[in-house]
Amino acid sequence: MASHRRPKQPSRTRVTVLTATAAAAVALTSQAAHADPKPTKSEVKAKVDKLYHEAEAATEQYNGAKEKQKKLEKEVSALQDKVARGQQEINTLRSGLGSLAAAQYRSGGIDPSVQLFLASDPDSFLDQASALDQLTAKQTDSLAKIQEKQRVLAQERKEAQDKLGNLADVRKTLGEKKKKQQAKLAEAREVLNTLTQAERDKMRADDLRASRAAGNRVDLGNGAPASGLGNGAPASGLGNGAPAPGLGNEAPASGLGAAALQAAHTRLGMPYSPSATGPGSFDCSGLTQWAYAQAGAQITRTTYTQINQGTRIARSQLKPGDLVFFNNTTHVGLYAGNNTVLHAPYSGTYVRYESMNTIGGFQAAVRI
Repeated sequence: MASHRRPKQPSRTRVTVLTATAAAAVALTSQAAHADPKPTKSEVKAKVDKLYHEAEAATEQYNGAKEKQKKLEKEVSALQDKVARGQQEINTLRSGLGSLAAAQYRSGGIDPSVQLFLASDPDSFLDQASALDQLTAKQTDSLAKIQEKQRVLAQERKEAQDKLGNLADVRKTLGEKKKKQQAKLAEAREVLNTLTQAERDKMRADDLRASRAAGNRVDLGNGAPASGLGNGAPASGLGNGAPAPGLGNEAPASGLGAAALQAAHTRLGMPYSPSATGPGSFDCSGLTQWAYAQAGAQITRTTYTQINQGTRIARSQLKPGDLVFFNNTTHVGLYAGNNTVLHAPYSGTYVRYESMNTIGGFQAAVRI
């Protein structure tokens, strides 16, 4: 006789797994159908440039924190020396006070009227009593000096402790900015690696071509072409030992501005390196600081402080050698005439000329 048992139903667990697998397959198929196309070379370049600018902003913040750390370290050291000297002065005063107390004790054990009665020479005793009064006055004065010195010393110790706390905060900030900078650079390299080697080579060649074209428009601000690249190594092929061609129709630069621009011109082809101040590599504010130092002017280290030096001028008033700032004061270069800047752009590039239109984000200009 045929069996009438019902077929075994699939378990709930098996149904759930099959359903989830089917849903995942549908989702993957949907994602594949709607996957973003591979970014174009121009899109990659735009993203890489953005990341490099963000890394440079972190570099300038790091530089600022580094400068603050140096200043605080000097202030803490000076305060600690001052505290040590103050403590020594208190110790000396206390020692003197002890001598005064001993002298007073030796001559003050008997009532003065009894001493006068017993003294063989009353005039001599009166002289001693007068001297004792002077000792007492000195003792009072010494006590007052010790109290004042202790008050000042307590203030100096507190100031030193506060600055040590500030120094610890700055060192923490340094670590954070360094970490952010490295993360942005790593992300930029990762994005660049989505391009083929041929595409990356083409991108570098385009940058080099644009820099040479910009260099052909520069005005070094001294009424004559530059005398050449000096000993600036043309590491990237930006320099070929030839004079910088062409003068523009800009207003003549000041002697200081022209000298700074000429100095920076000798660094063409030097690599960008975060926090570097030359002479073999630079970041953006490191280059401007170095160039002005060669011209005999000391300016501060970071974009955030350089913008507050000299005289603020409008873009229409620019002369060769003026400092020009971009991207919310995170980047600086030297104006080279004809809407061109000489600068250290960002990691992976070299000191070069570039159109201000290419950099974008013009913010301010300063004449040192």
